[in-house]
Amino acid sequence: MTTEPLLEGRELLQLYAAPTGPTQALRGVDVTVLGGRISAITGPSGSGKSTLLALLALRERPAGGELRHRGTPVSGLTRRQLQRLRRREIGWVAQRPTHSLFPQLDARGQIAQMARLRGVRLAVLDSLAEVDLTARATALPAVMSGGEQQRLAVAAAAVGAPALLVADEPTAELDDDSAALVLGLLRARAAQGSAVVIATHDARAIAAADTVLRLRHGVLTGYVSADQRHTTTIDGQGRLQLPEDALALFPDGSLTVKIVDGHVELHRPE
Repeated sequence: MTTEPLLEGRELLQLYAAPTGPTQALRGVDVTVLGGRISAITGPSGSGKSTLLALLALRERPAGGELRHRGTPVSGLTRRQLQRLRRREIGWVAQRPTHSLFPQLDARGQIAQMARLRGVRLAVLDSLAEVDLTARATALPAVMSGGEQQRLAVAAAAVGAPALLVADEPTAELDDDSAALVLGLLRARAAQGSAVVIATHDARAIAAADTVLRLRHGVLTGYVSADQRHTTTIDGQGRLQLPEDALALFPDGSLTVKIVDGHVELHRPE
């Protein structure tokens, strides 16, 4: 298991066109992705989860800030280099599983094709068995249930334990048994050294993560580790992002700051 960062993002900014002008989907996000760990990105709809996933999976380039892959700035990579990285090193599971699957290939063919693309050899039926799909080996995605498609998409993305495995809501709408299969597969790939990053609202997936990154309005409000320690971020301008439960302590949006014996105290104004 490696502890060297696979990806490092600093002050990441992403803009999207809107009728009223460019909209900031991400605003100054700092993030580090390590191999051998599962990171869950959470937050309300529209908080920027899917946008951050797309940047980390090298499917988009940030509009601002710097993203490094193994220490190399992504901004300096050509389109062909990015395509090669995505094909050989990154497993991607879209929010709609059919967007991650080849419609003309059966379940067995999905696994075999990913193995060819990644240049690895494996037992196809063993990969399907990890998500309880051996009985559906000859089924096309179109005749599979939504849950089967989801499990197949994760299994295909996980072929060869890629350096990075990124999944958008991988357990959404799955029953407990199917969710356990998917989360077990993600944990197995993390144990093999993959950096696993998921966007999720699912409490089951959040509980399975080593680190939880919380986004709100395109801003990273902090990290929660497996031992429930909350680390809050401070941006380059010294602005502090408080967790939502702490915001309730300051209903009028103002506070006083005191530095006492080398630590900082936040108080409601008198």
